Amino acid sequence: MTNNARIALITGAGSGIGRATAFTLWEAGYSVVLAGRREDKLRETIEEAGVDDDRALVAPTDVRDRQEVCRLFAAVKDKYGRLDVLFNNAGANFFGKGLEDVTEEEWLNVFSTNVSGAFWCTQEALRLMKAQNPRGGRIINNGSLSAQVPRLHTGPYIVSKHAVNGLTKSTALEGRAFDIACGQIDIGNASTDMTARIETGTEQADGSLMTEPTMRAQHVADAVLYMANLPLNANVLSLTVMATQMPFVGRG
Repeated sequence: MTNNARIALITGAGSGIGRATAFTLWEAGYSVVLAGRREDKLRETIEEAGVDDDRALVAPTDVRDRQEVCRLFAAVKDKYGRLDVLFNNAGANFFGKGLEDVTEEEWLNVFSTNVSGAFWCTQEALRLMKAQNPRGGRIINNGSLSAQVPRLHTGPYIVSKHAVNGLTKSTALEGRAFDIACGQIDIGNASTDMTARIETGTEQADGSLMTEPTMRAQHVADAVLYMANLPLNANVLSLTVMATQMPFVGRG
């Protein structure tokens, strides 16, 4: 299919930051591929935005499954012929257990989503972006302030986001010879269903519970759009967007 719009793919696009980013990219003129495990939520995103079918593609995908990721990128290539922006946004959270109490299932679920899923998508994006004409593109990884400083009793999530930081830098290094830029957005307390507990009380470094300030997910979407719109000879390697009043600076 011929489409003059730039093409973006968002994982975890059915809610929260993913949905807000889809709305923002559509408004900026992009065509957007929506990937996520729940097809009904992806279709809700399109219906709420009211975009035409040629500017949207629903692609139910579990990023933990390598073969599903391959099918996702094949669908992108089939419909649009190229990919300009990948936002690795899908994620699994974890909290409430010390390291010694984490089960194998809990560990693998977080890592297979946050790390393996981002890696599988990055692999396929690199292959497509290198081969397309004009070549190149941009990969944006959803990091976290937890990629910088840990929270108590969230070990698997902390470790996974540090791994994402390594993936970002490796991709930026290997991609630059092919006009592929990669950056990471570290997010602090965006208000979504995934972070609802922050607004009711979350554990601090000293073990106390405290309600933390949050910000709108739209602010994250605006930052992703800024990164996405840069020319490929410029890159934001790392960007932090956070609620101003959250207790991060000086944490610990």
